Formats: sequence, C-alpha cells, structure tokens
Amino acid sequence: MKLAKLSLAAVLVAGITTSSFAADTLADAFSKGKVSGELRAWYFDKDTEKLNSSTAPTSVIKDTSKTGSILNTAVVLNYVTDSFYGFSMGATMQSNYAPFADTEAKTAFKDDMYGSGAVLSEAYLGYKMKNTTAKIGRQFISTPLVNGSGSRIVKESFEGATIVNTDIPATTVIAGFVDKFQGRTSYGMGAAEGDAPNFEKRAIFLGVSASTTYAFDDAYTIAVINKSIPNLTLTGQYAWVGDVNKVEDVDVFYAEGKYVLPMNGFKLGFDVNYRGSKTDLVTGTGVNAISYDGTQIAGRVSISELAGFGASLTAATTSSDDAVISGMGNGTSSYTATLVKASSPSLRANTDSYRADFTYDFSKVGINGLKSILQYGVANQDRVKSAQTSADYTSYAAGVTYAVPAFKGLSLELQYEKQEIETTRYSNNTKFTANLDELRFRANYKF
Repeated sequence: MKLAKLSLAAVLVAGITTSSFAADTLADAFSKGKVSGELRAWYFDKDTEKLNSSTAPTSVIKDTSKTGSILNTAVVLNYVTDSFYGFSMGATMQSNYAPFADTEAKTAFKDDMYGSGAVLSEAYLGYKMKNTTAKIGRQFISTPLVNGSGSRIVKESFEGATIVNTDIPATTVIAGFVDKFQGRTSYGMGAAEGDAPNFEKRAIFLGVSASTTYAFDDAYTIAVINKSIPNLTLTGQYAWVGDVNKVEDVDVFYAEGKYVLPMNGFKLGFDVNYRGSKTDLVTGTGVNAISYDGTQIAGRVSISELAGFGASLTAATTSSDDAVISGMGNGTSSYTATLVKASSPSLRANTDSYRADFTYDFSKVGINGLKSILQYGVANQDRVKSAQTSADYTSYAAGVTYAVPAFKGLSLELQYEKQEIETTRYSNNTKFTANLDELRFRANYKF
C-alpha cells in the first residue's frame, strides 16, 4: 500500500515544473470546470420459481424472496475542474430514491436496486504529464479484472490509485491499487437493510457470488493493451487481492486477442479469451465445497455492419473441477454472459456455455437511434467430483434501445430474459426445473 502511494506521489512531483497548464490560476481551474449529469427512471420486474424441497422433487413454488417489481429514480452529477499545472479534480455523486417500493420489492431487490440515498462515488485528484495520467481517490474503473458494473441504478466504484501510460508506441500500460469498493446498496455491502452504499473493505468477486460481498485487504493490478498489428488488439492483465474473506489471497489472470477483418460492406470479428484464478479459498463444506483454482477459455466469431445486421456465436468452457473467479466487481463479465442474468452460470466448474446474438440497427431503414438484439444462451454444468447435483441453464433474451433524435440526451431501453434451470439430483436420480423471468426498462436523460 505504501509503495503504491509513494510511486504515485513521485510521478506527481516529478512533472510539476515541466507540465503545461490550461488554467491561469487555481480559481480559473474551478470556474472553467465542466458539469454534466444524468436523470434516470428505471423499472425492474422479476419472477422466480424454485424447488419446493418439502414436496416431490419435481414441484416448484414461487420464490417470494426473489419475486417483485420496483421503480427507482436517480440523479447523477459529475464535475471536473480544468487543468492547473497538470492537476485536476473530479467528483461524481449518485443519488437514488424508490418512492413506491413495497415490502416485496424491498426484499427482492435489497442487494442491487433498493437502497435510497446518496453516495459520492468519485472524488479524486488527477494529474497528467505528457503520456502519463494518474488518479488517486474514489473513481470508476473499467478493466477486464477490476470493473464496476453499471447495470443497476447505482454504478459500482473503487477507492485507490490508477496510472495510465502510453509512452510505448501503440501500447497502453495500466497500473492500479484498490483499497475499498462501493457496491450497489448498503445491504450488498453487509448492512442489515437497504440504503445508499458506502465504501468498504469488502467487494464482489464474481464467480464466488454476484451479490454477496467478501472482506479483502488491498488489491493490485497491472494491464497491457497493444495495437501494434493493424486490426488486432491484444490485452493482458494480472491482479492480486489479499486476504479475501479474511482467509486466502486470490490471483486472477486475463488474456485476450480481438481481430477485426474489414470486408466489402461488412466486418468479421475473431476473438479469443482466457481467464483464470489461483487461490486456496474454498466455500461450502463436504461434497458441496467449491474451490476456485479454475480457468475459462472462450472464443467468438462475429459479423457486423452488414446492412445494419449483426450476428455472433460464442463458446466457453471451464476447468473440470474448479470454478473461476473473474475478478473484482460485477463488471468482470465472461464472454457468454447473457443480457440480464449475466455471467454466474458460465463461471461454474465443469461448465460448457454458448451464446448466439442477432442484432439490427434500424437507422438503415430510416429510424435513427433504434437498435435491437435477440439472444440465446446455454450453460451446461456436468457433475463436479462427488457433488450431488448438476445443472443446465437455458436463456432467451431480447433488448431494444432508442436514442430519441428529437430529444437530445434522452435514451430508452427495454430488456427481457427468461431463464430455465434444470437440475439433476444424483442422490435419488431425479430432475427438477426452475424458471426465472426478468423485465428491465430504463429511461435516461444526460445533460
């Protein structure tokens, strides 16, 4: 921790006398700062069925803890000062309020959408010297292994330091240190009831859980992005997290190659991805114990910009005995994550997952701003070691987005996914199914 802070301080001090500055005075830096913001009104509705363990294995009942609907409103305000001797300051406040949330909604969305209040998600000191940019403080981070999700009304954030350098031609080097994490609601951060989240030494580790947070000490990461070869982007990242769940350190790895082949009237895409985790962390006990020394390999073939049409086919497979931790934050998504239900099923041990996407841009027929997607996803988990169950997940999803041309800054989005789960219980050789349906509507106005 001290090394990270001293290194950042050295970068800042070294360039003070050589850096150019945009504002003439410190007062000008504040008066010339930029303000932006967003108004949000989001409606989520979900219906979940589960096995009724007190009756026959094939019987399912409504899961009242995960069934309900909620309307949530939010205001997001951002301010960034002008540059002064290379320095700048930035802040982002997120506030939300669910005016009509009933008891059912508060229970169903307690760890991701119900949490009225405000949080200062960004509050950082920035510095730019030639090809190096540094930030220290609260900030949004978006890398393959450290990534805060924005799919809920309050976006996840981090507290720490980041440095980005582009001195090497066609190469971006990123180094980061994370001390605290801000989730979606206070309940998701370990509180007893839903409220606006705080920054805590707890975080989401996707693959272990998408909603439960675990204590950690500090986290460090380094990433390299290279575009030396035309149309090819290579990415590599490593992250280390100390004392996860106050028990074990976690190492996570990521490598990716993305190649775009321009054709006459369309583009072909070829992507390959590897991620892995190394740790002695174990959750559960006995035959239900889960270890996380796993890997996942994924590939995708796509076609885009074909008279407005696009399509892709993605496949991924995980190691036979161990699950995979994809990283810190819910934004560390796997290739086969589905539109609403996301990555969790595909990161389980001994799982093969697939996803097919079909998209269309309606601007090609004169409806500017309107885009759509149809999606089909499968995640099949075979039996792991002596575990008593295996499970198959099948998802059908659709989405439409509309950036309203007549009202600049206004966008509308509608998403729906139905997920069917079939579980095999080996103790008595029976199968049962469960169904999850979720609808999401988002209205956003940026200014």
